[in-house]
Amino acid sequence: MRHLYTISELTQMFDITTRTLRYYEEIGLILPKRRGTQRLYSQADRARIQLILRARRLGFGLEEIRELLELYDTDPANVTHLEDVLNRGNRKIREVEKQLDDLEALRAELLDVRDRILQALDERQTEAAESHPVNPQLRERRAQWLIK
Repeated sequence: MRHLYTISELTQMFDITTRTLRYYEEIGLILPKRRGTQRLYSQADRARIQLILRARRLGFGLEEIRELLELYDTDPANVTHLEDVLNRGNRKIREVEKQLDDLEALRAELLDVRDRILQALDERQTEAAESHPVNPQLRERRAQWLIK
């Protein structure tokens, strides 16, 4: 006999909410069987949920996931399907690489701004120290702060 999963079992298994599973059902990504009001999920449903969640983690939108699932449902051994999945994956890789480049540029800008602020603070503190006698404890605290 094939094992069927309840909504509770799958939410615990995948650490997701019942609302998430119901939503995936509502938009047609999964179609569990029903026994009265209880939803029962097959091994195939479980595999689809796992695929949906993996695709979401990789940044695919729900419509992209629907298209992938439709292709999978038509003929999973089809070369055209595999090429399409490969092309979609390559596009997603390019998107992620662009995001990484953008994040690295933002990081460089933030580091530059931080360095300029630290330099300005250091100059002002040096000016203040030269115009006022500095006690050794303050000088030590200032040195520690600049190291951070």
